Amino acid sequence: MAAAQAEAGGARSVMAGAAGAAMGDMGPVGPATAELAAAGPAADGAECGTGDVMVAEEPPAPPALPGLRLVQQGAEAHVYRGLFLGRAAVAKLRVPKRYRHPALEERLSRRRMAQEARSLLRCRRAGIPAPAVYFVDYVTNSIYLEDIVDSITVQDHIYSVQKSGNDTSDLHKLAERMGELLARMHDEDIIHGDLTTANLLLRPPTDKLDLVLIDFGLSFISGLPEDKGVDLYVLEKAFISTHPDTETMFQALLKTYAATSKKSGPVIKKLDEVRLRGRKRSMIG
Repeated sequence: MAAAQAEAGGARSVMAGAAGAAMGDMGPVGPATAELAAAGPAADGAECGTGDVMVAEEPPAPPALPGLRLVQQGAEAHVYRGLFLGRAAVAKLRVPKRYRHPALEERLSRRRMAQEARSLLRCRRAGIPAPAVYFVDYVTNSIYLEDIVDSITVQDHIYSVQKSGNDTSDLHKLAERMGELLARMHDEDIIHGDLTTANLLLRPPTDKLDLVLIDFGLSFISGLPEDKGVDLYVLEKAFISTHPDTETMFQALLKTYAATSKKSGPVIKKLDEVRLRGRKRSMIG
């Protein structure tokens, strides 16, 4: 996937409370507190030179949030839940890659955090459901987002419906809602970069099919049909690998996407080309 293209601005940290203001559901957030600034990344590990022994990466120090608890530990970031200025929040703390040159690591981290915040802001201004951005801190390489309380992932919802043996017709309605949401996102030229059913949330009650897009850490802005086609291809591969026997569900998603998006023609054509390239790569090995 393409890396985030926008350059990160600011020398220390950037306030992004305007996301909530764009949606009319939250006021401005004050400047960073000393406690947040104190939550710095873990100390650098030993460099690996000739004859040196590589030291295992140490996890970054967690942010100073009240009621903090770790909820996910991924390769790119550690995700925490807690309170940010009295609001339920999720804190994503990027894990530094010790094998990268420190200057390159800092540049990549800043760029990706800035692009994630910009993509989320762009979604919310367009009325696309996404978490509000509370705060971005370049010193600790962390971003503080609205916590979608009591939500579940679309991945878990599909698992639950399939395991229960109940009527799966509601899953086709869910797929249609997903297709509509992704069409609106792509019409804003936002490329998610990591579309999976784990990066879509369902607010309660689930029968209302109120979807929220999350995890824009690999997102970028592009109007190219190629990039949008790859985005859909990533989601299709996620369906195949994590949700067996859901081919008709993805077909329903694509049908709604094509009917909703104003730019769907070239995108679907590029999706077919990307599929063909993927098949050739699988055959060659």
